[in-house]
Amino acid sequence: MTTSTKAELTRRALTAVAEYGAHLTLFRNAMSEWAGLNVTDLECLRFLFLKGIATPTELARHTGLTSGAATAMLDRLEKADLIVRRPNPDDRRGTLITPAPSAAENVRSWFESARNAQEALISSYAESELEIIADVFERFTKLWDQEREKLRSDL
Repeated sequence: MTTSTKAELTRRALTAVAEYGAHLTLFRNAMSEWAGLNVTDLECLRFLFLKGIATPTELARHTGLTSGAATAMLDRLEKADLIVRRPNPDDRRGTLITPAPSAAENVRSWFESARNAQEALISSYAESELEIIADVFERFTKLWDQEREKLRSDL
């Protein structure tokens, strides 16, 4: 591989990553609108599905919302039967937030078409290609975690 070819492929790959991020954001925005929720509502749910349980303060920090806006978001999600609020046994004044029992199934159904399309696309690659794809996304995940931590340390 020549240097110019590698440089061209590097630019192409970085452009593809940027376009992937932009189009994923557009898809999330469309999904939120379709579901009658805000983008931050879905981001909150994603965080809860990953973590399992969180405090309102953690959710506000994760979504970038003020405490008042986070409360309004939690009210919307509770009204939609997507979360459950319960007392925090370690803090009498605190609340813990968990996904509602039916939330995972409901949200999973919303993304079924996209998930099927992803599975069809990814299954079209050979095992050796899948190793590279998995490696790239795993490394990008780590990269974004590191970059986020750098930003937090600068605050």
